[in-house]
Amino acid sequence: MSNKLVFICAARDFHAMDWYKSAKELLPKKEIYILTDIIEGEGYKKLINNNDIVFKLILLDRILLQKQSHIGHIWRNLIKLFLFPIQVILIKRFAKKNPGAIYHAHSMYYLFLAWAARIPYIGTPLGSDVLITPNRSRLYKFFAVKSLKTAKAVTVDSIKMKDKVFELSGVNAQIVQNGIDMESINSFLKSHQFSSDTNKSVLSIRGLTPLYRIEAILTARNLSLKYSDIPITFIYPFQETEYAKKLLPLFKPFDKNLGRVERLKMYELLSGSKLVISIPSSDSSPRSVYEAIFCGCSVVIAYHPYYDVLPQCMKSRIILADLDDNEWFDKAVEASNVLIEKPYFPSEEALNMFDQKRSFRIMEKLLFN
Repeated sequence: MSNKLVFICAARDFHAMDWYKSAKELLPKKEIYILTDIIEGEGYKKLINNNDIVFKLILLDRILLQKQSHIGHIWRNLIKLFLFPIQVILIKRFAKKNPGAIYHAHSMYYLFLAWAARIPYIGTPLGSDVLITPNRSRLYKFFAVKSLKTAKAVTVDSIKMKDKVFELSGVNAQIVQNGIDMESINSFLKSHQFSSDTNKSVLSIRGLTPLYRIEAILTARNLSLKYSDIPITFIYPFQETEYAKKLLPLFKPFDKNLGRVERLKMYELLSGSKLVISIPSSDSSPRSVYEAIFCGCSVVIAYHPYYDVLPQCMKSRIILADLDDNEWFDKAVEASNVLIEKPYFPSEEALNMFDQKRSFRIMEKLLFN
């Protein structure tokens, strides 16, 4: 059995880094490395530290634009395409120096690199990697199919993604949830007390891009007959600059636009909120929604198939919004007033599905068998 596990990914990707941190904690006898081409860049916070063993490909950080934008997204992809052959050569050199290593490629671009470098890898594409982008580019779809078929195993976080991977490539992907750090959440909740008076705000937790329909959230609140004066706090891991500017006239003076926050600050905001909103037009298996539930929140979502497979204890904290109903925001606020009166206690089924450590044990079997 190999003693080396290499995460080939963007070192600024918090999902990939959570898998990496779980591996370091639960596999202390293994050598755990990161092989990456991006550490920060575009305003992202640095997630790695001096204790992490990081091998660098050609780093893109200094070449990227300072902030995220549609133009920046195109520019980043052009650079990746241009440097692709060189990155593949560097990966092959790394593999020769680390024979027998197992690779976890996280997000489709890194599956492409792993496939081209002919290294043994487990592939974990993101939701948009299989649900959206293959429909926009035949070339992307061609390489996605190649990369999925070549992987030793493919993991996804929802039945919707599993079905799409099979439709694209005939590969039977395994569902492994992006786990929740239950130890951190439980520790935080035990050390902080929140009275019912605290639960007055509404919190939006998804990216500030058109996909997540932030404009619809603000418009629904502003047109509300009962709750037009309720403040909304916005936290998000990323934004598109052009879209953010478009939203400015819809904000009210009492709204808070906090952007990216530390995890403990996120738990604080979740625990002190009346209602959390997540209504993207496409969704796979949103960890931020699950974190909100485990923090005791009520959450309003637009329906996506991931809802169907959730344990009943988690469904009981979710409000399904009909966005064609002009009063969906009002109805969600009123429903949340009732839901948050009762504390949330996760079932064993919920913990088995979403506890980060339990999720990694499933991934471990795929990586090392």
